[in-house]
Parts: sequence; structure tokens; C-alpha cells
Amino acid sequence: MTRAYVSVGSNVDREANVRAALRALEARFGPLSVSPVYETGTVGFEGDPFLNLVVGLDTDLAPEPLVDFLKSVERARGRTPESNGFSPRTLDLDLIMYGSLVMETPYFELPRDEILHHAFVLAPLADLAPDLLHPLIGQTMSELWADFDLNGQWLRRVELGL
Repeated sequence: MTRAYVSVGSNVDREANVRAALRALEARFGPLSVSPVYETGTVGFEGDPFLNLVVGLDTDLAPEPLVDFLKSVERARGRTPESNGFSPRTLDLDLIMYGSLVMETPYFELPRDEILHHAFVLAPLADLAPDLLHPLIGQTMSELWADFDLNGQWLRRVELGL
């Protein structure tokens, strides 16, 4: 089993889609570790704020089938291939870390670069796994968050009762 971390986000029917994602992940992987939830602004486009969080799970799937599973959950919640990173989304599930594995494929990279650039990924990951080491940088998530420059990004913790 490998500990994996998945970023969860939605800005369309946010609460329902986040809850559905958590149910689908728990049904497949068992008990989850769930970060606090943040409301965050959009990045790269104008739109409604997102709800973002990070989930830790233990998996027997290799990275590629895990990503395929995440994409199937997105599609089940109405995500279409046309909705890219710069548009509203029902659900966005990204594998951001898989143990300490470093890899790059045509479809994803590990660890995901967004950890270092987007508060909506790093803040909940630092909350959930503060002592987790970034395998390329060699710093913990809490150290990375302490040094993070928001540079116009905003986020605020919200309670969803998950």
C-alpha cells in the first residue's frame, strides 16, 4: 500500500460535488484523511470561488490507474473533457503526491507542480501532512507553506462538517 494525496476542488454545486467525491474515494480506498476545507479564488479565469481540500488515502493502485479512477469520478459528477484548468468545474481531482515517487508522464507529474505554486493545494496539504517531505525540494509541507508568497491568491478556511 502506498500513501497518496489527492487535491479536491469544485466551483459548481461545490458542496454536493465535494461530498460526492469524498464518498467515492472512501468507497474505493476505505478511511480517508481529510484536510480542512478552504474557499479560494479562481486562478487564470474569472468565476465563482472554489472549495478546495486535500485527501490522504492508502492505495494498492499504481499511479496511472489511480489517475484513471480519479478521472472517472470527475466524469461521474459531470466534468467534461472541454473543462480545462481555466474554466468552472464540477469536480477537479488531482493526484498530487504518491509516496515519495518522482515521475513524469504525458498526462501527469509527481509530485504535482501545483504544490509549489497554488495556495489552494499547499495550504490544505500542509494542514493534513505538515511533516511530509517534498521529494524534489527536501522541505516539509509546513516549511513550504511558511515560506509561501500568496502573490494575489486568497483563501479562507470554511466549515462543511465533512
